[in-house]
Amino acid sequence: MFTKKEWTQAELYTYTNELKKKNIDVVLVDTILKPLENIPTLLYNPFELQKFPHGTVFVFYCDTGKTTKERLSYYQKKFPNNPCISLRGGRGYWRPNFKNDTPL
Repeated sequence: MFTKKEWTQAELYTYTNELKKKNIDVVLVDTILKPLENIPTLLYNPFELQKFPHGTVFVFYCDTGKTTKERLSYYQKKFPNNPCISLRGGRGYWRPNFKNDTPL
């Protein structure tokens, strides 16, 4: 799960449910000021993100997923106590009506 630097939308839902069982939160972070449909997101704000508990997983997204994937080392340095992941395909691949077997 954390060996990968990017998650697909399906993996996001699956891993979020698995981590929720372990009391670990997953936060979807908007870096482009364009929220995704049908899922809560937070705007990128380092000051606010640092308030989350250690171990909270941050999943960053942009329009295509390329920029956030390239910046993962920067994000990881900024938040050393939190795993940082990029959303594969970013906003362009997001399917607002995607259904996963297990709801969030």
